[in-house]
Amino acid sequence: MDISRLSVEARRRRSSEMRGFLRSRRARLTPEDVGMPAGGGRRTPGLRREEVAVLAGVGVSWYTWLEQGREINVSEDVLDSIARVLRLGPAEREHLYLLAGLNPPQAPPANRQVTPGLRRVIDGWMPRPAYVIDRHWNLVAVNRAARLVFGYDESDYNCLVSYFTNARYRSAICDWEDGARAIVGRFRADAARYPDDPEFGRLAEDMCAASAAFADIWAEHGIGGATEGRKVLNHPDAGQLVFDYTTLPLPDLPGHRIVLHTPEPGGETEGRLGALTDRESVGVS
Repeated sequence: MDISRLSVEARRRRSSEMRGFLRSRRARLTPEDVGMPAGGGRRTPGLRREEVAVLAGVGVSWYTWLEQGREINVSEDVLDSIARVLRLGPAEREHLYLLAGLNPPQAPPANRQVTPGLRRVIDGWMPRPAYVIDRHWNLVAVNRAARLVFGYDESDYNCLVSYFTNARYRSAICDWEDGARAIVGRFRADAARYPDDPEFGRLAEDMCAASAAFADIWAEHGIGGATEGRKVLNHPDAGQLVFDYTTLPLPDLPGHRIVLHTPEPGGETEGRLGALTDRESVGVS
């Protein structure tokens, strides 16, 4: 982001926000928190600007200008040092980057498991399909409706792979080729967001070897970014099902997204879906 291109009013708001943000983060820390002697004669709580500057390894004048929101040159290393001294969390660190006019660094892939609360959201979406995928499109959590509707079983571990290699899924999806181009375009766009992640290249290479259709579409270099749309499929037991889907990011799990499917309003999908899940429940019991 080029701060110099912002309007005068936008630059004023940015300076005010930077000033208030850094002051509030200084105020919540004590010298003891950062290993410094307490000292005396402090008129206001928290660390002084001079102390933050020394601990971050930057000049006092430069830090003062930063806190005042002046248009100065900043680097990622310096911002990371300030974030470390002020003990900023991931969201606060990202906010500091944005206020300083830099793109926040990409968060590393999350290794944490799906929380019980998120699991309840997915299961509570029943009888409608819902699942969570990670940045590489691996299926992290899938509710029972998604398994019934899309035919996912224990061998299906990745949305992209299943779209091209799961025979049942491919035969059921209407307008499969259009969907294939859309999904490959979204995967390529995701890969561009993480240029230092070799897993995207490995997965694309494996898919080109496993699927001629994927290889042909990948060679087109299409890009997609839609986070919502429609899926139509002919289910072998339930008949035609029409869903509107929405993809939402999960900030607490960097790179993860939840995909929620809602039956087409006014259609027959909702009734057919309920009958399908009820029939499966009776069969299981």
